[in-house]
Amino acid sequence: MSLGVLNNLSAMYAANNLNNTQNSLSKTLQQLSSGSKINSGADDAAGLSLVNGLMANSTALAQSQTNAQEGVGLLQVADGALSQVTNLLNRAVTLATEVSNGTLNVSQQSAADQEYQSILSEISNIGSTTTYNGTAVFGSTTQIYTSDSSSAGASIDNLSISALNKGSVGDGSGSVTSSSGQSVFIDLTKVAGTNANIGDSLVGTAGATTIAVSYVPASGGAAQTATITAGAGSAYQNTVQGLISAINNSGLNISASFGTAKQAGASVGGSVNALGDTGIIINGPVTVGAAAVGAGTVQITEGAAPVEDTQTAQVAGPVFATGTAGTATMSYTATAGINLNAAGGLTSSTAAQSVLGALNVAISNVSAQDGYIGSQINTLNSVGQVLSTQRENVVAAQNAVQATDYATAASNMSKYQILSQTGISALAQANSMSQLVTKLLQ
Repeated sequence: MSLGVLNNLSAMYAANNLNNTQNSLSKTLQQLSSGSKINSGADDAAGLSLVNGLMANSTALAQSQTNAQEGVGLLQVADGALSQVTNLLNRAVTLATEVSNGTLNVSQQSAADQEYQSILSEISNIGSTTTYNGTAVFGSTTQIYTSDSSSAGASIDNLSISALNKGSVGDGSGSVTSSSGQSVFIDLTKVAGTNANIGDSLVGTAGATTIAVSYVPASGGAAQTATITAGAGSAYQNTVQGLISAINNSGLNISASFGTAKQAGASVGGSVNALGDTGIIINGPVTVGAAAVGAGTVQITEGAAPVEDTQTAQVAGPVFATGTAGTATMSYTATAGINLNAAGGLTSSTAAQSVLGALNVAISNVSAQDGYIGSQINTLNSVGQVLSTQRENVVAAQNAVQATDYATAASNMSKYQILSQTGISALAQANSMSQLVTKLLQ
């Protein structure tokens, strides 16, 4: 290698290596100070994507635990109220038994009946004034939603607490039903063959989009049909978001969200981009309606064997597919409780004996309702424990990918600090080598 001053290649090599060492040292110091070995996409793009997904899972699981505990709180309020109702009914049994004996005079029977009527009024008062977070507890259906941020990992427990008053005490009979994780996907396609957004307007008949839902009432009997409308004649705009809001506020056992065919578990063909198609995901025990529907209308039937139907709610024709990744749901239906008001009063020994029979049924009904509430408390507590374990494992997986290995990072820091010192020394030596040329010119 010739001796010259035009280009100091040794200095260039030393400077380049020193820059690389400084960058590595800076990255190591960032890992040590942040506790994370992935601080940007440049560090590990795939790892960052995985970490962000796991973080979303962890966040959703944490909130789901809270959701489950809030459901337990609601149920415990109802449980406490029913305990008081049971105490009142036991007192009513005492009064009815006393009057049934026939040893009381008219005045005493009247006094007993007045207390009995007060008990019935108090039961109605408990039913109307028992609230949770400002909302009446009895006569309500509350969705307890838990999820890991994906539709496939979501479930809804519809807590149904029957109305409570002297005309309906307890649950006559009830049953819990559940549906697998299936859903309806309404494929929303724009005119230009592009995917829809949640704020897009819908094209419906006379400025409205209607969903016709066939369902069996909670009290049993023949199927009935309800319509859910967004647009003209409703409180919701004729947009994707408006239709979602209309579905979620319908009072039926279904819920809706905006998502893709993949999230709904669908396998849609012949449309914009198949699994990436956007639309409305409807979760619940739903099946496809066989009857033809008009423009801008989607027909859904609520039933025990959920499948999936997709139909464009904007322009194009229907696209049918089957989904298996929807939200699992659990619901409870019960017949009305016994009408104590119709059972009469404690006006005579004969009437009291009739009332006594009704009271025994009422106590049994309240026990049945309280049994359902107790089972749901246990269910939600179990759900909370499962969510806690799941979140623990998700956070552990996230930590394995993201957390800084301090032993390795500290070792790297020492290495790069030494290399920085040797690099600076090497650069200084490379710069001084050019000065040797001046010796030849003396």
